Amino acid sequence: MKWRFLLVTILSATTFFPALAAAEKDEKETYLGEIVVTAPATTKPLAVETDPKTPRQPIPPADGGGYLKNIPGISVTRKGGTSGDPLLRGMGGSRLNILLDGEYLLGGCGGRMDAPTAYIFPESYDKITVLKGPQTVIYGGGNVAGTVLFERKTKRFETPGARGLLSATYGSFDRNDQMIDITGGTPNVFMRVIGTRSDSNDYQDGDGHRIHSFYTRESLTGILGITPDDDTRLELTADFSQAEAAYADRTMDGPVFDREGYNLKMEKRNISSFLNAVEILAYYNYIDHVMDNFSLRTPTGMPMLNNPDRETKGYRVTTDWELTQNAILTAGFDFENDERTSRSGVDYNAQVRVPDMNFKRTGIFGELNYEIARQDRVIGGLRADFLNVKNQKPGSEAEDQDTLRAAFLRYEHDCADAVTTYIGIGRAERAPDWWERNKLFYLDNETNVQTDVGVIYNKDKFRSALSVFYANIEDYILISSAAPTARNIDAKTYGTEAEFSYSLLENWNASAAMAYVWGANKTDNTPLPQTPPFSATLGLRYDNQTYLAGILYRVVDKQDRVDVGKGNIIGTDIAETPGFSTLSVNAGYRPTNNLLITAGVDNIFDKNYAEHISKAGSSSVTAFGLTQTARVNEPGRTVWIKASYSF
Repeated sequence: MKWRFLLVTILSATTFFPALAAAEKDEKETYLGEIVVTAPATTKPLAVETDPKTPRQPIPPADGGGYLKNIPGISVTRKGGTSGDPLLRGMGGSRLNILLDGEYLLGGCGGRMDAPTAYIFPESYDKITVLKGPQTVIYGGGNVAGTVLFERKTKRFETPGARGLLSATYGSFDRNDQMIDITGGTPNVFMRVIGTRSDSNDYQDGDGHRIHSFYTRESLTGILGITPDDDTRLELTADFSQAEAAYADRTMDGPVFDREGYNLKMEKRNISSFLNAVEILAYYNYIDHVMDNFSLRTPTGMPMLNNPDRETKGYRVTTDWELTQNAILTAGFDFENDERTSRSGVDYNAQVRVPDMNFKRTGIFGELNYEIARQDRVIGGLRADFLNVKNQKPGSEAEDQDTLRAAFLRYEHDCADAVTTYIGIGRAERAPDWWERNKLFYLDNETNVQTDVGVIYNKDKFRSALSVFYANIEDYILISSAAPTARNIDAKTYGTEAEFSYSLLENWNASAAMAYVWGANKTDNTPLPQTPPFSATLGLRYDNQTYLAGILYRVVDKQDRVDVGKGNIIGTDIAETPGFSTLSVNAGYRPTNNLLITAGVDNIFDKNYAEHISKAGSSSVTAFGLTQTARVNEPGRTVWIKASYSF
């Protein structure tokens, strides 16, 4: 897919769909919501939900990982300007399930250039949900850390018409993003077109050093939906994207990140008094990735190129059953087939792809929500996954079969209309992924048994949420960079997250959020590596529905609990890190409910700092005039402006 094709498609859509808008009489104006200056609010136990189209401070991110960083408990490994790897409570990679409209999208790069979130354009989705801990069995197995859902929810039209959202962002380092999301249709059928483009040059850190970090990312999504009534929906989605990105943490860059994906979904609700809903999903994703040391940087030494690809396909059937008036059962099964191949050489197009590994997984699950009384409920679930893995590399053929088991039970109690308390225990079992098996094919499965306790308060002017967790992880898979290998250890982690929001006056709101996690390697009696330090954000927002402004202060503690050279597939500990703090400000103007203009300055004092969870700066960048840094430093002072228009 070329950018000119994307541009022509968008221009065609902007001409066609607004014409339909005149025919729509019952659709209400879209209100462009308040700017978020700390974090999305937790409204349900262990779940954070947010609208990715809502304005953000700091600068709205260009990919899924950067967007998730706003949520307490999530950190992102910095590699360059994009494609960061998210971790929840210090655990990422395949420990954190990430689903796009119910489907899996797995990266192809052996060095994690393309985490799943690298292919996610946040504003092209309608809802993001983070489920913390092993407290669900519906969305695949292995969710040792948790689950992240990126979802599109296209509203059915009451009358023929159109609606849409257009946005553009411009900022320091020639950052510029454009997004268009337009839907047109009738009560019976709709078509939705989403196009995005994000581009940035190298950014500078607080000391003025240029970081090898430029990128260009483009995507096009088309959704055709049939909605004969409120209870029936058939959707066909096609996703295409392409990108190139420079990396400051390694000797190679990514000149090609091509994705092609298809998703077919059928939903039927209110089928009978016993069967509430059936949802059937089938999907296909293909990723073609090229990494080399000469396309996006000054060539040094011998040219090197690698071209892995990855094909992921699967299906899922989910049913909702009303067993009694107080008991709802969600049950179903899913299947996933994931295959990777590779080839190398500057003339890679002339080479034959070499088989790598093939993963096949079949899962069955059931999750019950039982209301004991009006204020008390129990949620529990069971899951089993049957996994077959084949190493197909010539000369290294091997096969492994595993059965993975998961379960959880949570009790929730509403103390009053505004207070919900909960306690839950969950167990999730995860098999080694491709990156881990690429170091050592046979490893034991990783098992996390975790307890979560929390309270949520939401009434009038005051909102708050507090959660505490303790996790005991048997056969945790530890990666060592000194001798690149993997082994099993026993580990434990515990920590807390808290959020507070209070309406001071009619138009003023104060908010705060914090996260803390502590981890230990029980086998070696050392700290568990890649554990983020304590962090907190404080925000103050003014919004009178016309003018808005906000200030955000973020503080991060030092991290001296490290195990240098040890970590996970994303990265390893480099050294201890000092604490830091940053200050950001924003302002906005909303002349109508349909138009919002916001602007901001991030890292206003131009501090030079790096997150503890970061990759080491590569010495290779010095060959073309850049400065090597101990870690990949964060951007210095960043000025930005964004305009959003809805109809």
